[in-house]
Amino acid sequence: MTIRLIIVDDDPLVRAGLTFMLGGADDIEIVGEGADGTEVAALVERTAPHVVLMDIRMPVMDGLAATETLRRLPGAPEVLVLTTFHADEQVVRALRAGAAGFVLKDTPPAEIVDAVRRVAAGDPVLSPAVTRQLMTQVAGPGGGAGAGAEQAATGRRASAANRLATLGEREREVALAVGLGRSNAEIAAGLYMSVPTVKAHVSRILAKLDLNNRVQIALLVHDADLAPDGGEL
Repeated sequence: MTIRLIIVDDDPLVRAGLTFMLGGADDIEIVGEGADGTEVAALVERTAPHVVLMDIRMPVMDGLAATETLRRLPGAPEVLVLTTFHADEQVVRALRAGAAGFVLKDTPPAEIVDAVRRVAAGDPVLSPAVTRQLMTQVAGPGGGAGAGAEQAATGRRASAANRLATLGEREREVALAVGLGRSNAEIAAGLYMSVPTVKAHVSRILAKLDLNNRVQIALLVHDADLAPDGGEL
């Protein structure tokens, strides 16, 4: 399959560099470019991409707002966030909104190409170490110090726990394993089930909880404070 890709970044030099780099891959076709988040919806409607490579910081409408708008559309493409800082509150908010992962702007070209391919295949692009750092450093949209942040975290924890409580016992076990960053094969081995059964459970979890991808399952498990101490995410 040829991956149809849109690049959205307010810096024309960055767009040109990414287009040159990604356009050289045999299985990637650049079908559109945008300089601001306000252009994304129309670009997607016109070009029907599989993946949008989205800068997080742009004028007028940033990548966060554009991701939130885009992921609400039926049949929305996957979003891969492009950022300078991995421990950024906006990155976590983009992941909560349904982005499939992120890459840093100084990531080696081959790794960015691989990230686009993985997102197009439905795999999240988040390393365990970086995911854990993001989740611990940034509490979420209301992150920060003080009683207000603590109250927001408590409410988020209760809400996440209530949502996970709607899952069946086996679904809950799979959700916790996803929250620890386990692959389908690892979950299958650990829970003594087949990989197709794991995939079916993940699909049902996403549908029941109205989530877009595995990253959001992991964030929900973290929000509910159910990931064991020291566990890999």
